Amino acid sequence: MSKTIEIRVPDIGDFSGVPVIEILVAEGDQVATEDSLVTLESDKATMEVPSPADGIIREIKVKLDDTVSEGDLVAVLETSAVAEETTAAVEASEKTEAPVPEKQPVQKDPPAPRAPAAEPSVSRQVSRISAVPSAGSVPHASPALRRFARELGVDLTAVTGSGSKGRIVREDLTNHVKSVMTGAAKVAPSGTGFDFPKLQEVDYSRYGEVEKKALSRIKKLSAGHLHRNWVSIPHVTQNDEADITDMESFRKANGDEAVAQGFKLTPLVFLMKAAVVALKKFPDFNASLDVDGDSLILKKYRNCRRHA
Repeated sequence: MSKTIEIRVPDIGDFSGVPVIEILVAEGDQVATEDSLVTLESDKATMEVPSPADGIIREIKVKLDDTVSEGDLVAVLETSAVAEETTAAVEASEKTEAPVPEKQPVQKDPPAPRAPAAEPSVSRQVSRISAVPSAGSVPHASPALRRFARELGVDLTAVTGSGSKGRIVREDLTNHVKSVMTGAAKVAPSGTGFDFPKLQEVDYSRYGEVEKKALSRIKKLSAGHLHRNWVSIPHVTQNDEADITDMESFRKANGDEAVAQGFKLTPLVFLMKAAVVALKKFPDFNASLDVDGDSLILKKYRNCRRHA
């Protein structure tokens, strides 16, 4: 005999329309009480929806990137009432002492010493440490730890959990990162380590005249490294001082004439003029990488207002 339980989104405060960022189980999976089923992520926190009982996932009612609110149906769980009764009976029988036979001979030898009380806890601790998720299974970790792992770019399936039921704790994650940094662990190659969308093809010629120029071999080789460094290395802004005394004098002297012509003469127009002169002198800075990655699109126009 079995029964089904509808698992719904619990109280998540004042949030609504929270996106589903992870689905941690599949239909037909066997789950235990408190096992995480899906992960939700609001603007301020991530949270997991746990299973209320042991059983089998019969239906999953949400998909990745779906938005849910409190009370929305997440999954349907099938539990076995017979299994629950059997488990309860076994636990009850373990607590009940076996009856002593009426004509049991007297035990002359001293009884064997009991095992130290610490041994069961030690064995349970060992079983917890060894109970790590199998390859390909969903790692058992808290939402906060999953977010931390995503920020570090760590695949949690490669981390061994030392918590209860193989749960990954923060110390496991930091130890894994340290082992990778020291070369003690090998990480599967994953390209640049970043999963970027493909370059979108843009028709720059609609903004003005362009020229397609093939990249040199050195530029082709360095392009990937430069792009990787751009997204992975903190940048430093260089500031230089410039004497704009003459520029300000000219601007103020011609301010009234500019107003008469219908515009205001501000320092911005001088900065734009300087930028245009620099881009004419160094045209590669006024270029975009072609979608094929082998050529530069050199723009013959310099108009920041029309195209950035």
